[in-house]
Amino acid sequence: MAKEKRVVDVLVISDIHLGTFGCRAKELLHYLKSIDPTTVVLNGDIIDIWQFKKRYWPKSHMKVIQLFLKWIVQGKQVHYITGNHDELLRKFKGTTMNNFHIENKLLLELENGKKAWIFHGDVFDVTMRHAKWLAKLGGIGYDMLISLNTLINFISEKMGYGRISLSKKIKNSVKQAVKYINDFEQTAIDIALKNSFDYVVCGHIHQPAKRKEWSGEKCVTYLNSGDWIENLTALEYTDGNWNIYTYKEEHIVSIPDAINSRESEFEALLNEISMVAAAEG
Repeated sequence: MAKEKRVVDVLVISDIHLGTFGCRAKELLHYLKSIDPTTVVLNGDIIDIWQFKKRYWPKSHMKVIQLFLKWIVQGKQVHYITGNHDELLRKFKGTTMNNFHIENKLLLELENGKKAWIFHGDVFDVTMRHAKWLAKLGGIGYDMLISLNTLINFISEKMGYGRISLSKKIKNSVKQAVKYINDFEQTAIDIALKNSFDYVVCGHIHQPAKRKEWSGEKCVTYLNSGDWIENLTALEYTDGNWNIYTYKEEHIVSIPDAINSRESEFEALLNEISMVAAAEG
């Protein structure tokens, strides 16, 4: 008997980085198939256009796209918020096809009357504004670090040890990285307080978080959905409460990852898009 899916009012997920070696698409699929969300916010860096390589597009990555398309066909409200790694989609901001929307930011009114301000977060990144080449170079270096980390974890698990995250250890130990994260969070909180938003929801920095900040009588809750490279986290809003979901390592996912021919994979994607177009018509 199939296990009943958990109902989630709002799902916010970001920084999946489909098309890169570090993307944990199998684990993500396992999670997505376990829930039944009403509203879905894809908060940037879903497909990593910066690092995209035609020769690397595993079946599990395609299945994630197909699942999102299936949700659109089912009538779920799906908001695609653009990030820096999928910034090419910003030319389509404002595009709406019934229940599917492409936006740079979203002000979501929740059923309790509270407002959630949702955006990716790269707008606060100085390198994105003034030295995009440096940000892209950093992305390449990060992808290489994740690839090295994957090899190290393979050896570590074979020897009976747990998984480790090199980039998390580096970020948590380097003062400048910690300062950048703190500055990012505080900037988002300050703007949210100024505009009397109840929640500010970001991604970008791969640092899941939930904390309240007060300024006089005003209060804002800062939320970050993390990523599906290292932290394997998402934000869930249900019955008036926000929670950080963290994927458990003991979950075993058996999805074949053989890379079929590009033609058959993209033909399957086109079929899914045709279904969406037919449903919209």
